[in-house]
Amino acid sequence: MSLLNLQNIEKELKRRHQHPYKWFRKQNDAWDNYTNFIYRTSSWDTLVQKIAIVAEAQELDKQQFFQYAANRWYNFWSAQTVEQIFAEMEGIEPAEEVRDSEKDFYLLGIPFDHKTSVFPKQFEKSFEYAQSHKGELIEWLYKNQSTQKRHHFKNRLFIVVFERTGEHWKLKAELTLLKKAIEKYVAAFKPAQLHSFTFADGQTTLSDIIWVSK
Repeated sequence: MSLLNLQNIEKELKRRHQHPYKWFRKQNDAWDNYTNFIYRTSSWDTLVQKIAIVAEAQELDKQQFFQYAANRWYNFWSAQTVEQIFAEMEGIEPAEEVRDSEKDFYLLGIPFDHKTSVFPKQFEKSFEYAQSHKGELIEWLYKNQSTQKRHHFKNRLFIVVFERTGEHWKLKAELTLLKKAIEKYVAAFKPAQLHSFTFADGQTTLSDIIWVSK
């Protein structure tokens, strides 16, 4: 993929904010296949047009399909840009295989997948508690997050976004803010700060959280 323009993507992602964030249904292969156009569509206006065309052609519930496609699009382009932010930093080497589901890059030689996650309500403890009990939240995230294609127990760097009003999802579009937090983390990174877990088959999993709040 050619280099993404952070400012342009941020502007387009923020246009998603005019609509509430709902899923209506769990992600599934059929609707994922209907919405695969999101990978080739970075413009919000073009996305809205394509959603309408496919919903009509497939006779799908227009509101539900709009939300499903818009959410996948929003999360995909945010993640792609964050991956690029990491890849451009000193000390980071991108994974050779673009479609590697277990790692996106190496940080000082350590392989990591990255995932931006909204602070989970289901964690049932405060953001302040989570910040001082990082290992507890990491363990929760590994065990409770998506069991879709990228579910694994390999090394992962979580970016956890928290917005005081509760609309945490909107911070996924704040790419400039995310970039600052990532740069600060990478510049000060030391392998000793990583949290170590044994989730499966006796293998050691290394993980950490980059906090982004507003």
